[in-house]
Amino acid sequence: MTENPNLQRALLQRLAELAPISLLESTKVASIEPGSSPSPEGILDFSSYPSVTLSSGQSILARLLVGADGLKSPVREFAGIHSRGWDYERHGVVATVKLRQSDAFEGGDSRVTAYQRFLPSGPIALLALPGDYATLVWSTTIQKATKLKSLNSEDFVSMVNAAFRLDNVDLEYMHTIDKGQAEELAWRRSVTGVEENEASIPRMVEGVQEKSVASFPLRYRQADSYTSSRVALVGDAAHSVHPLAGQGLNMGLADVQSLAKTIEYAVEHGGDIGDEMHLERYNNEMWMQNNRMLGVTDKLHKLYGIGWGPVIGIRSIGLKMVDQMSTVKDWLMRQAGGTGS
Repeated sequence: MTENPNLQRALLQRLAELAPISLLESTKVASIEPGSSPSPEGILDFSSYPSVTLSSGQSILARLLVGADGLKSPVREFAGIHSRGWDYERHGVVATVKLRQSDAFEGGDSRVTAYQRFLPSGPIALLALPGDYATLVWSTTIQKATKLKSLNSEDFVSMVNAAFRLDNVDLEYMHTIDKGQAEELAWRRSVTGVEENEASIPRMVEGVQEKSVASFPLRYRQADSYTSSRVALVGDAAHSVHPLAGQGLNMGLADVQSLAKTIEYAVEHGGDIGDEMHLERYNNEMWMQNNRMLGVTDKLHKLYGIGWGPVIGIRSIGLKMVDQMSTVKDWLMRQAGGTGS
Protein backbone atom coordinates (compact mmCIF):
# COMPACT_ATOMS: atom_id res chain seq x y z
CA MET A 1 0.00 0.00 0.00
CA THR A 2 1.23 3.51 -0.83
CA GLU A 3 0.63 6.30 1.68
CA ASN A 4 -1.30 9.34 0.50
CA PRO A 5 1.54 11.87 1.17
CA ASN A 6 3.83 9.84 -1.09
CA LEU A 7 1.24 9.87 -3.89
CA GLN A 8 0.76 13.62 -3.49
CA ARG A 9 4.50 14.26 -3.54
CA ALA A 10 4.96 12.19 -6.71
CA LEU A 11 2.06 13.96 -8.45
CA LEU A 12 3.39 17.41 -7.54
CA GLN A 13 6.84 16.48 -8.84
CA ARG A 14 5.30 15.28 -12.10
CA LEU A 15 3.22 18.46 -12.45
CA ALA A 16 6.40 20.53 -12.09
CA GLU A 17 7.82 18.66 -15.11
CA LEU A 18 4.76 19.28 -17.31
CA ALA A 19 5.02 22.95 -18.27
CA PRO A 20 3.02 25.04 -18.82
CA ILE A 21 0.74 24.13 -15.89
CA SER A 22 -0.41 26.70 -13.35
CA LEU A 23 -0.80 25.42 -9.79
CA LEU A 24 -2.84 27.80 -7.65
CA GLU A 25 -2.14 27.50 -3.93
CA SER A 26 -3.57 29.11 -0.79
CA THR A 27 -6.84 29.89 -2.50
CA LYS A 28 -10.37 28.45 -2.59
CA VAL A 29 -13.21 28.27 -5.07
CA ALA A 30 -15.70 31.01 -4.18
CA SER A 31 -18.30 30.26 -6.85
CA ILE A 32 -18.97 28.44 -10.12
CA GLU A 33 -21.30 30.06 -12.63
CA PRO A 34 -22.00 29.92 -16.38
CA GLY A 35 -19.73 32.08 -18.49
CA SER A 36 -20.66 35.38 -20.07
CA SER A 37 -23.36 35.65 -22.72
CA PRO A 38 -22.48 36.47 -26.35
CA SER A 39 -21.20 39.94 -27.08
CA PRO A 40 -23.47 42.18 -29.21
CA GLU A 41 -21.34 41.34 -32.21
CA GLY A 42 -21.87 37.63 -31.50
CA ILE A 43 -18.15 36.93 -31.78
CA LEU A 44 -17.36 35.62 -28.30
CA ASP A 45 -19.83 33.29 -26.61
CA PHE A 46 -18.67 31.71 -23.36
CA SER A 47 -22.14 30.97 -22.00
CA SER A 48 -21.51 27.21 -22.12
CA TYR A 49 -18.17 27.53 -20.27
CA PRO A 50 -18.03 27.14 -16.47
CA SER A 51 -16.62 30.29 -14.88
CA VAL A 52 -14.76 29.59 -11.64
CA THR A 53 -14.23 32.54 -9.30
CA LEU A 54 -11.53 32.12 -6.66
CA SER A 55 -11.32 33.65 -3.19
CA SER A 56 -8.49 35.80 -4.53
CA GLY A 57 -10.92 37.40 -6.99
CA GLN A 58 -9.41 35.71 -10.03
CA SER A 59 -11.86 34.17 -12.54
CA ILE A 60 -11.12 31.23 -14.82
CA LEU A 61 -13.13 30.08 -17.83
CA ALA A 62 -12.87 26.31 -18.34
CA ARG A 63 -13.28 24.37 -21.54
CA LEU A 64 -13.54 21.37 -19.23
CA LEU A 65 -14.11 21.55 -15.46
CA VAL A 66 -13.15 18.35 -13.61
CA GLY A 67 -14.86 17.83 -10.28
CA ALA A 68 -12.45 16.00 -7.97
CA ASP A 69 -13.89 17.86 -5.01
CA GLY A 70 -15.32 15.11 -2.83
CA LEU A 71 -18.65 13.82 -1.63
CA LYS A 72 -20.38 17.21 -1.42
CA SER A 73 -19.01 18.30 -4.78
CA PRO A 74 -19.75 21.95 -5.73
CA VAL A 75 -18.89 21.02 -9.33
CA ARG A 76 -21.55 18.30 -9.34
CA GLU A 77 -24.05 20.75 -7.88
CA PHE A 78 -23.18 23.33 -10.57
CA ALA A 79 -23.70 20.72 -13.30
CA GLY A 80 -27.10 19.75 -11.86
CA ILE A 81 -26.12 16.08 -11.56
CA HIS A 82 -27.95 14.18 -8.83
CA SER A 83 -26.22 11.66 -6.59
CA ARG A 84 -28.26 8.82 -5.10
CA GLY A 85 -27.63 6.32 -2.31
CA TRP A 86 -27.85 5.84 1.42
CA ASP A 87 -25.90 6.00 4.65
CA TYR A 88 -24.77 2.77 6.33
CA GLU A 89 -25.09 4.15 9.87
CA ARG A 90 -21.49 3.06 10.34
CA HIS A 91 -18.21 4.92 10.72
CA GLY A 92 -14.78 3.88 9.48
CA VAL A 93 -12.12 4.30 12.18
CA VAL A 94 -8.67 4.78 10.63
CA ALA A 95 -5.18 5.00 12.12
CA THR A 96 -1.53 4.30 11.37
CA VAL A 97 -0.26 1.59 13.71
CA LYS A 98 3.15 0.14 14.59
CA LEU A 99 3.51 -3.64 14.51
CA ARG A 100 5.69 -5.56 16.92
CA GLN A 101 9.10 -6.50 15.57
CA SER A 102 10.02 -10.13 15.84
CA ASP A 103 12.91 -12.20 14.48
CA ALA A 104 10.94 -15.37 15.12
CA PHE A 105 7.79 -16.08 13.18
CA GLU A 106 4.88 -14.46 14.94
CA GLY A 107 1.57 -14.25 13.17
CA GLY A 108 1.39 -13.77 9.43
CA ASP A 109 3.83 -11.73 7.37
CA SER A 110 2.21 -8.34 8.00
CA ARG A 111 4.80 -6.60 5.84
CA VAL A 112 3.23 -7.85 2.61
CA THR A 113 -0.15 -9.26 3.63
CA ALA A 114 -3.44 -7.47 4.19
CA TYR A 115 -5.61 -8.88 6.96
CA GLN A 116 -9.36 -8.54 7.31
CA ARG A 117 -11.83 -9.98 9.77
CA PHE A 118 -15.58 -9.62 9.39
CA LEU A 119 -17.24 -8.76 12.69
CA PRO A 120 -21.03 -8.46 13.18
CA SER A 121 -20.77 -4.65 13.36
CA GLY A 122 -18.43 -4.41 10.35
CA PRO A 123 -15.01 -5.53 9.04
CA ILE A 124 -11.62 -4.60 10.49
CA ALA A 125 -8.55 -4.57 8.22
CA LEU A 126 -4.80 -4.02 8.49
CA LEU A 127 -3.09 -2.93 5.26
CA ALA A 128 0.68 -3.20 5.06
CA LEU A 129 2.84 -0.07 4.88
CA PRO A 130 6.65 0.13 4.51
CA GLY A 131 8.60 -1.14 7.49
CA ASP A 132 6.67 -2.38 10.49
CA TYR A 133 3.70 -0.06 10.00
CA ALA A 134 0.18 -0.67 8.78
CA THR A 135 -3.00 1.26 8.08
CA LEU A 136 -6.00 0.32 10.18
CA VAL A 137 -9.52 0.57 8.77
CA TRP A 138 -12.23 -0.54 11.20
CA SER A 139 -15.86 -0.25 10.10
CA THR A 140 -18.17 -0.26 13.10
CA THR A 141 -21.21 1.39 14.64
CA ILE A 142 -21.16 5.10 15.33
CA GLN A 143 -21.29 4.47 19.10
CA LYS A 144 -18.34 2.07 19.02
CA ALA A 145 -16.34 4.39 16.78
CA THR A 146 -16.83 7.20 19.28
CA LYS A 147 -15.69 4.92 22.12
CA LEU A 148 -12.59 3.80 20.21
CA LYS A 149 -11.52 7.39 19.52
CA SER A 150 -11.92 8.28 23.21
CA LEU A 151 -9.50 5.59 24.43
CA ASN A 152 -5.88 6.27 25.33
CA SER A 153 -3.23 4.80 23.01
CA GLU A 154 -2.61 1.66 25.07
CA ASP A 155 -6.29 0.74 25.31
CA PHE A 156 -6.91 1.59 21.63
CA VAL A 157 -4.08 -0.73 20.58
CA SER A 158 -5.51 -3.45 22.83
CA MET A 159 -8.91 -3.16 21.17
CA VAL A 160 -7.30 -3.59 17.73
CA ASN A 161 -5.39 -6.68 18.88
CA ALA A 162 -8.54 -8.07 20.50
CA ALA A 163 -10.55 -7.60 17.31
CA PHE A 164 -8.21 -9.95 15.42
CA ARG A 165 -7.89 -12.53 18.22
CA LEU A 166 -10.89 -12.84 20.52
CA ASP A 167 -14.36 -14.24 20.00
CA ASN A 168 -17.00 -11.62 19.37
CA VAL A 169 -18.59 -12.08 22.80
CA ASP A 170 -15.27 -11.15 24.44
CA LEU A 171 -14.77 -8.20 22.11
CA GLU A 172 -18.30 -6.94 22.75
CA TYR A 173 -17.63 -6.88 26.48
CA MET A 174 -14.41 -4.89 25.96
CA HIS A 175 -16.43 -2.30 24.06
CA THR A 176 -18.57 -1.72 27.15
CA ILE A 177 -15.80 -0.81 29.61
CA ASP A 178 -14.58 2.79 29.81
CA LYS A 179 -10.88 1.99 30.34
CA GLY A 180 -8.51 -0.85 31.19
CA GLN A 181 -8.81 -2.69 27.86
CA ALA A 182 -5.08 -3.51 27.99
CA GLU A 183 -5.42 -5.44 31.24
CA GLU A 184 -8.65 -7.05 30.05
CA LEU A 185 -7.02 -8.30 26.84
CA ALA A 186 -4.02 -9.70 28.72
CA TRP A 187 -6.31 -11.69 31.02
CA ARG A 188 -8.55 -12.96 28.21
CA ARG A 189 -5.58 -14.06 26.11
CA SER A 190 -4.25 -16.01 29.06
CA VAL A 191 -7.47 -17.99 29.44
CA THR A 192 -8.53 -18.39 25.80
CA GLY A 193 -5.20 -19.71 24.49
CA VAL A 194 -4.88 -17.64 21.30
CA GLU A 195 -2.09 -19.04 19.11
CA GLU A 196 0.15 -16.17 18.01
CA ASN A 197 1.97 -18.27 15.41
CA GLU A 198 -1.03 -18.64 13.15
CA ALA A 199 -0.73 -17.09 9.70
CA SER A 200 -4.40 -16.10 9.81
CA ILE A 201 -3.72 -13.25 12.25
CA PRO A 202 -1.32 -10.30 11.94
CA ARG A 203 1.53 -9.52 14.29
CA MET A 204 0.56 -7.76 17.50
CA VAL A 205 0.06 -4.01 17.23
CA GLU A 206 2.26 -2.27 19.78
CA GLY A 207 1.62 1.40 19.10
CA VAL A 208 -0.45 3.97 17.22
CA GLN A 209 0.90 7.04 15.47
CA GLU A 210 0.05 10.22 17.35
CA LYS A 211 -2.98 12.12 16.02
CA SER A 212 -3.59 9.51 13.30
CA VAL A 213 -6.83 8.12 14.79
CA ALA A 214 -9.86 9.52 12.96
CA SER A 215 -13.23 8.39 11.64
CA PHE A 216 -15.55 9.09 8.72
CA PRO A 217 -19.16 8.13 7.92
CA LEU A 218 -19.70 5.23 5.52
CA ARG A 219 -22.01 5.89 2.59
CA TYR A 220 -23.16 4.44 -0.70
CA ARG A 221 -23.38 7.09 -3.43
CA GLN A 222 -23.54 6.98 -7.21
CA ALA A 223 -24.01 10.04 -9.42
CA ASP A 224 -26.67 9.71 -12.13
CA SER A 225 -23.97 10.59 -14.66
CA TYR A 226 -20.27 11.37 -14.46
CA THR A 227 -20.46 14.00 -17.21
CA SER A 228 -22.44 16.91 -18.55
CA SER A 229 -21.55 19.73 -20.93
CA ARG A 230 -17.97 20.82 -20.06
CA VAL A 231 -18.02 18.96 -16.73
CA ALA A 232 -16.59 15.60 -15.66
CA LEU A 233 -16.70 14.04 -12.18
CA VAL A 234 -14.05 11.72 -10.71
CA GLY A 235 -13.50 10.00 -7.37
CA ASP A 236 -15.81 10.74 -4.46
CA ALA A 237 -17.54 13.48 -6.44
CA ALA A 238 -18.82 10.69 -8.70
CA HIS A 239 -19.21 7.79 -6.25
CA SER A 240 -18.69 6.71 -2.65
CA VAL A 241 -18.06 3.07 -1.76
CA HIS A 242 -17.96 1.00 1.42
CA PRO A 243 -14.28 0.51 2.42
CA LEU A 244 -14.53 -3.24 3.09
CA ALA A 245 -12.83 -4.02 -0.24
CA GLY A 246 -10.39 -1.10 -0.05
CA GLN A 247 -11.42 0.14 -3.48
CA GLY A 248 -12.22 3.84 -2.97
CA LEU A 249 -8.85 5.19 -4.09
CA ASN A 250 -8.42 2.57 -6.82
CA MET A 251 -11.78 3.51 -8.32
CA GLY A 252 -10.83 7.20 -8.28
CA LEU A 253 -7.49 6.51 -9.98
CA ALA A 254 -9.26 4.42 -12.62
CA ASP A 255 -11.63 7.36 -13.23
CA VAL A 256 -8.70 9.68 -13.82
CA GLN A 257 -6.98 7.22 -16.17
CA SER A 258 -10.13 6.77 -18.24
CA LEU A 259 -10.84 10.52 -18.39
CA ALA A 260 -7.25 11.21 -19.47
CA LYS A 261 -7.63 8.74 -22.34
CA THR A 262 -10.93 10.37 -23.32
CA ILE A 263 -9.34 13.83 -23.42
CA GLU A 264 -6.38 12.48 -25.37
CA TYR A 265 -8.70 10.92 -27.94
CA ALA A 266 -10.59 14.21 -28.40
CA VAL A 267 -7.36 16.19 -28.87
CA GLU A 268 -5.92 13.69 -31.35
CA HIS A 269 -9.12 13.85 -33.44
CA GLY A 270 -9.46 17.61 -33.35
CA GLY A 271 -12.44 17.56 -31.01
CA ASP A 272 -13.58 19.84 -28.22
CA ILE A 273 -12.47 18.27 -24.90
CA GLY A 274 -15.53 19.69 -23.14
CA ASP A 275 -18.07 18.49 -25.67
CA GLU A 276 -20.54 16.11 -24.05
CA MET A 277 -20.34 13.74 -27.00
CA HIS A 278 -16.62 13.18 -26.39
CA LEU A 279 -17.03 13.00 -22.60
CA GLU A 280 -19.65 10.28 -23.01
CA ARG A 281 -16.81 7.84 -23.77
CA TYR A 282 -15.59 8.28 -20.20
CA ASN A 283 -19.07 8.02 -18.70
CA ASN A 284 -19.88 4.87 -20.67
CA GLU A 285 -16.69 3.15 -19.57
CA MET A 286 -16.60 4.03 -15.88
CA TRP A 287 -20.21 4.39 -14.69
CA MET A 288 -21.15 0.74 -15.14
CA GLN A 289 -17.74 -0.53 -14.03
CA ASN A 290 -17.98 1.43 -10.80
CA ASN A 291 -21.62 0.48 -10.35
CA ARG A 292 -20.64 -3.19 -10.31
CA MET A 293 -18.06 -2.60 -7.58
CA LEU A 294 -20.51 -0.51 -5.58
CA GLY A 295 -23.07 -3.30 -5.83
CA VAL A 296 -20.60 -6.00 -4.76
CA THR A 297 -19.38 -4.10 -1.69
CA ASP A 298 -22.93 -3.14 -0.70
CA LYS A 299 -24.12 -6.75 -0.88
CA LEU A 300 -21.07 -7.99 1.05
CA HIS A 301 -21.75 -5.43 3.76
CA LYS A 302 -25.34 -6.62 4.08
CA LEU A 303 -24.39 -10.30 3.89
CA TYR A 304 -21.83 -10.04 6.68
CA GLY A 305 -24.26 -8.06 8.79
CA ILE A 306 -26.49 -11.13 9.11
CA GLY A 307 -25.84 -13.04 12.33
CA TRP A 308 -28.20 -15.98 11.70
CA GLY A 309 -26.38 -19.31 12.11
CA PRO A 310 -27.24 -21.01 8.77
CA VAL A 311 -26.25 -17.90 6.80
CA ILE A 312 -22.92 -17.74 8.63
CA GLY A 313 -22.23 -21.38 7.71
CA ILE A 314 -23.12 -20.95 4.03
CA ARG A 315 -21.08 -17.74 3.90
CA SER A 316 -17.99 -19.51 5.25
CA ILE A 317 -18.36 -22.40 2.81
CA GLY A 318 -18.70 -19.93 -0.08
CA LEU A 319 -15.49 -18.12 0.84
CA LYS A 320 -13.57 -21.40 1.12
CA MET A 321 -14.83 -22.43 -2.33
CA VAL A 322 -13.72 -19.12 -3.86
CA ASP A 323 -10.30 -19.51 -2.23
CA GLN A 324 -9.90 -22.91 -3.95
CA MET A 325 -11.08 -21.70 -7.37
CA SER A 326 -7.98 -20.05 -8.81
CA THR A 327 -9.75 -18.65 -11.89
CA VAL A 328 -12.43 -16.90 -9.85
CA LYS A 329 -9.90 -15.71 -7.27
CA ASP A 330 -7.61 -14.31 -9.97
CA TRP A 331 -10.55 -12.46 -11.55
CA LEU A 332 -11.48 -10.91 -8.20
CA MET A 333 -7.86 -9.85 -7.62
CA ARG A 334 -7.70 -8.21 -11.05
CA GLN A 335 -10.90 -6.32 -10.32
CA ALA A 336 -9.55 -5.17 -6.96
CA GLY A 337 -6.28 -4.11 -8.53
CA GLY A 338 -7.96 -2.18 -11.31
CA THR A 339 -6.46 -4.37 -14.05
CA GLY A 340 -9.53 -6.45 -14.84
CA SER A 341 -12.28 -5.88 -17.37
